[in-house]
Amino acid sequence: MSGFSPDWLALREPADHAARNPQVLAAVGSTFAGRQSLSVVDLGCGAGSNLRGSYSALPVRQHWTLVDADSRLLSVARRKLAEWADEAQEQGEEIVLRKDDKTLTVDFRQADLNKELEWVLGWQPDLVTAAALFDLASARWLERFVASLVSMRLPLYTVLTYDGRESWEPAHADDQRMLAAFHHHQRSDKGFGPAAGPDATEALAQAFRKAGTAVTVGESPWQLEAGQPDLIRELAAGIAAAVGDTGHVAPEAIAGWLEAKRSATSVRIGHQDLWARPV
Repeated sequence: MSGFSPDWLALREPADHAARNPQVLAAVGSTFAGRQSLSVVDLGCGAGSNLRGSYSALPVRQHWTLVDADSRLLSVARRKLAEWADEAQEQGEEIVLRKDDKTLTVDFRQADLNKELEWVLGWQPDLVTAAALFDLASARWLERFVASLVSMRLPLYTVLTYDGRESWEPAHADDQRMLAAFHHHQRSDKGFGPAAGPDATEALAQAFRKAGTAVTVGESPWQLEAGQPDLIRELAAGIAAAVGDTGHVAPEAIAGWLEAKRSATSVRIGHQDLWARPV
């Protein structure tokens, strides 16, 4: 689950933060409202966007451990968080950030979540988080993940899991054919077995509910407009490249679809946020 470019992560971050479901985030915040401090492990942290999108709802003192398989992204996360904070101070391998009224101590760990999942969860944080991650994992890995969380009584807050719904304006004759091929690619092996893709949130929710865990799910769609041409262009290019890898759509049809999307006036990409907590 690595290989995402820092440029792409930076381009999508404003849309990610705008899409985050406020009711689900508020439910997470209310759970920890009586606490002065909180420890968080963020899985597949990328450039640290999930911390920046979540911190304001959490207690005044926070300790985050950012985990990613990509050492380059961990370095980018460290730099971007220091730039984002009102104040930043190096403290050995950690950095201490002050942002608004919060103090955040941040540690960075490289780990392979396929091989080292239980070791990472064994750090016993108060909260496990992730963003735009679980649609890349297989149903079997998700079952293993939920079983580990349940056995340790760890809550999970995850955002922006792709749910398979897309709407482009203006519409194009090949939209549905492109979407079907893209979903085929979404379900290919991303290093964790055949990916759950658009079914990931439902797979997580079902596994948690079967284990007696309380689950809240809320929609968090990207709502992109013509004023966001760079993100729309890169999104369309990424979809076109993925479809091209499948061989399900002819190259000339992909090229025609991609050319049409350069003038898209609005795009809605469906995601879901999930909050699961032991009862």
